Amino acid sequence: MPETVTSATAGAPGPAGTPATALGPTALVLGVLAAAGVWPALTFGLLTVMPIAGGLAVTFGLMGVHHARRGLGRMWTAVTGAVLGTIGLLYPFVLLLSFSF
Repeated sequence: MPETVTSATAGAPGPAGTPATALGPTALVLGVLAAAGVWPALTFGLLTVMPIAGGLAVTFGLMGVHHARRGLGRMWTAVTGAVLGTIGLLYPFVLLLSFSF
């Protein structure tokens, strides 16, 4: 017997079509961009980008972890992006703090 489709569920996206599935990969890309500045050759070129991309990576990564625990998206991309974002977010402050002493 075929399932009846009502108008309320006909246009609802499935779990793979929700924006929550993009939070982990977005956090991963931003985290890699932020953490790339830890490499000494790129540090001063990416010094202004690192806190912005790192902060966004941490935010998107933690939101991705929240949604991955509910079954939407992948946990490893969200966690990796959040960790790399934290490194990229804190590194410029540690670097500038080391020059002050």
